[in-house]
Parts: sequence; structure tokens; C-alpha cells
Amino acid sequence: MIKASDRSQGVNYAIREVVIPARKLEEKGIKVLHLNIGDPNKYDFDTPQHMKEALYDAAQQGYNGYSQSEGDVELREEIIIREKKRNRVDYTRNDVCVTSGVTESLQIYLNASLNPGDELLIPGPTYPQYFLITHFLGAVPVYYRCMEEEGWWPDVEDIRNNISDKTKGIVLINPNNPTGALYPKKVVKDIIDVAGEFSIPIISDEIYDDMIFDERQYATATLTEDVPVVTFNGFSKVYLIPGWRIGYILFHHDGILDEVQDAFMRIARSRLCANSVCQRACIAALRGPQDHIEETNKKLRERRDFSYKRLNEIDGISTAKPQGAFYIFPKIEAMETGIWKNDKEFVLDFLHEKHVLVVHGSGFCETYGKEHFRGVILPTLETLEKAYDKLEEFLKEKT
Repeated sequence: MIKASDRSQGVNYAIREVVIPARKLEEKGIKVLHLNIGDPNKYDFDTPQHMKEALYDAAQQGYNGYSQSEGDVELREEIIIREKKRNRVDYTRNDVCVTSGVTESLQIYLNASLNPGDELLIPGPTYPQYFLITHFLGAVPVYYRCMEEEGWWPDVEDIRNNISDKTKGIVLINPNNPTGALYPKKVVKDIIDVAGEFSIPIISDEIYDDMIFDERQYATATLTEDVPVVTFNGFSKVYLIPGWRIGYILFHHDGILDEVQDAFMRIARSRLCANSVCQRACIAALRGPQDHIEETNKKLRERRDFSYKRLNEIDGISTAKPQGAFYIFPKIEAMETGIWKNDKEFVLDFLHEKHVLVVHGSGFCETYGKEHFRGVILPTLETLEKAYDKLEEFLKEKT
């Protein structure tokens, strides 16, 4: 038996890990209600028609070879126009790189910026790739507290207290995955001030920036001129094309990140390029009608309101109200009964008993995510109602 590498041993992606037992149930003919994965197209959302047509046209027009490694030139120009119009931030073409989803941007950036033993400050709870990749590189993810009682906003003082001479970045995910939190302008500015005080760059994940319900989202780079900000964004969520795998990175700094940016681009060239025809279709996404965004948010707002109300009516469950993205992160107050050893056991028990799939909160942070679960608010109201009714039945039967 040839052994796998040591660095691969700690790689467990909670969001897809729970799919395996669900799949076994489905293979037996059991219908499972999926509230686990952030893919709008698995539910009643669909890619705008003009983008589908643009994808076909791109293939017919011959865009089937490699693009530039940094991304299609026209697409990068359209991204620059969007950032100027939406966020009032100026970028050059050399500050932008198109990647295979935001995850590849993250993978390349952390490879370009972290050495073994370095530390990365990440929100607790967080999107799992941040701690998985950091661990994989021999660096150390350091969680800062997000305050559930404040709608999961970051604890700025906890960020400050966790900074060391090994800290190489502060991660913001705004709106947040897995909590659905949207950070107010003041909170973002306070974090910028801390980063500036210690000369640490901010890594700002803004993939859900236009999926918001009540307040506007402030891009981090909008709020600073002198603190370096590396922004991750893309088309998967807002433009309803998660399977197309088109994301991008934006570098905003006064030269302090030149060496890291150069390393990023060299690594990007070594992996060739992102999908060429999908990049062409994303030009049409930015230039074309944007009305699907309002329609999407209207549906999500209604499902958010229903989920927030219904979950808080269930004995043994409480939840903060999401303000963006399409996630909700309830607290399993029934864990206090001691019936389940941990939240993963709760989630698997719920799956096997009631055939509803959510993701255990400790998969997003063992400290600040434990005794919670993440659900998506993407399904129809009918499906959500059925899932929450099953959750209420489950808790009544168990407790």
C-alpha cells in the first residue's frame, strides 16, 4: 500500500463530507431534503438566458483555446469598470486575475503569501477552505470570534488580541458564509484601522456582495486608500453559475504587496488559465441585464424571513437573522440535554431519522461553530416548511 502524503491527512471538507451518508440513503430509494449546499441552481434558480446564449456563442466564435493566464482581457476590463462604478475603487488590468472560482484565488494567494508557521486570522465560524488550505501549507489558522448575539459581527478587539508577529493577513467574509452576517460600515472600518496599525493586509471575500436583504454591502477596498486589501469575488453566486467556476482576485495596495502579487501571477501562469468560453460569457453577464439580482434577492428575503421566524419557534433551536448570502446558522440549544456528543452526531442523527441534510457547525470552526448547524435558505417555502416541521418532530421525539 502506497501511503498518502502527511499533509493530506487533515483534509476533510464538512460541506461535502455529509453528502456521503445522504447518498447512501438515496441509493436505497429514500428521498432526502437537501439544505446543505450553496448552489442556487440545485433549487428553483436558473442562470440568466442571455448568459447561456453568450456561452454558446463564445464556443461558436472560436473561444475554445487558452485565454491569457491572468484572464480574458475584455473580462478584466469589465471587472475594472464594475469596481469603479460599484465601489469607487480604481484598478489596472495588472491588478486583476481571473481564476477557477474564488477557491482557486484563495489557493493561489495563500500559496504565494504563507510560509510554514505563519498565521492567518480567520473568522470563527468560517468557510472551511480558509483553514484547510492554511493547514495544508503548514501555516496556522487563528480564529477570531464573531459574536452571535450581535448578528455574528466580528469582535474587533478579539482580532487585535490575536495578532502576533507571525500574522500575515486578516480574513473578512462579507456577507458571511456560514452565518449570513452582513458587516456594517463601522465594523469594517474598525478592522481596517487595526490592520493599518499593525501593517497587515486584509483578505476580503466578497463573493456574495450583491446578495443582500436589508442594508448595502460595503466593499473593504472602498473604505481605505492606504491599507492593503486583497479582494476575492466572482460570478458563481450572484450570477447563478456555480458550475462555470469563474472567480477573480483584485489587488489594492501602494506597493507593499508587489512581491506577493508577482508570486501570485507566476503561480497563475503555471496553471494555464480559467475556462475560456465561460470567461467570455461572464463579459455578457456584466454588460447585460441585471434584473435577475433583484428577483433573486426578493425570493431569498422571503425565505430568510420565513426561516428566521419558523426556526425560532422550535423548542431547542434559536437563530440570528441573516442579512446576506443564502445561509442560516442556528444554535442547537437542545445539545444541552447531552443526547448527542457533538453537533455532527446531531446532524447525522437528524439525517437518518428524518432524511433532512444540513451541515454540522463545527465543520466551520470547532470553537465558534460547535453546537450549531448551517442550512441554506435556497429551497422553496414549501420545502423549507417541510424540513423545519421535520426538525421540530425530531426534537420533540428525542427530547
